[in-house]
Amino acid sequence: MEVKTSKVRTVLAYILLLILTFLCLFFFYILIVNSTRSHAQIMKGFSAVPGKAFVVNLKHVIHDANIPVLSGIKNSLIVSAGAAALATYFSAMTAYGLYAYSFKFRKAAFIFIMLILVMPTQVSALGFMRLMDNMGLLNTLWPLILPSVAAPAVFYFMYSYMQSSLPMELVEAARIDGCSEFRTFNRIVLPIMKPAIAVQAIFAFVQAWNNYFIPALIISDNKKKTLPILIAALRSADFLKFDMGKVYMLITIAIVPIIIVYILLSRYIVAGVALGGVKE
Repeated sequence: MEVKTSKVRTVLAYILLLILTFLCLFFFYILIVNSTRSHAQIMKGFSAVPGKAFVVNLKHVIHDANIPVLSGIKNSLIVSAGAAALATYFSAMTAYGLYAYSFKFRKAAFIFIMLILVMPTQVSALGFMRLMDNMGLLNTLWPLILPSVAAPAVFYFMYSYMQSSLPMELVEAARIDGCSEFRTFNRIVLPIMKPAIAVQAIFAFVQAWNNYFIPALIISDNKKKTLPILIAALRSADFLKFDMGKVYMLITIAIVPIIIVYILLSRYIVAGVALGGVKE
């Protein structure tokens, strides 16, 4: 009886997972299908069958003089890759500093970083824009990359991961062997942190890739705009020039790099949580 009950639960679990998988992938499928249909076909209503306008929509998007897609992809890649690299590396370094060292204001520093985490971006947006203007960085990509050095959410994840997976005995052994602090961090701590870094790199990349608010305030030059701004510009075109096929095609192009990054980094999420670690 218990064996039958266990089999029923397994079957129900698989059915539920299949339903959830279908719901997650269905909208991506519809997005791709609509990118292959013309504006007139999309206006007729829903269709699960791909159309024949994929190449036409792609040509319209790439050759649109008002929407520099190729430069938008390049700008988004530069911003997202730079932001992910800075956020993960310096957040891991900050977390290591608070985890591995005992100093007087360690708790106060942790609380301060957590307070920054709950502050909405919109609150500081005007002051940030004025600061960038005074520094001569308006209409450049630097204001979209450099602030990622301070990423409280990434820091908190790294700190929590270190508490569960980084034994201090390993760090102390490296110090006894004469290893410098930076070398200890780069050669010993970072390899152990690979799964956490991969997870946060994916999240930081996606967040920077989809960021619209700050780039819309900072960037005015068409050639320096990122993809979310270009998508918004395409959707806000006047009625006579509005083409849903182009919109769906541009959105499809925009999600491809995110999928590639996830595929490249996802193997680190489940691989070697205790890489080089010492179990107590």
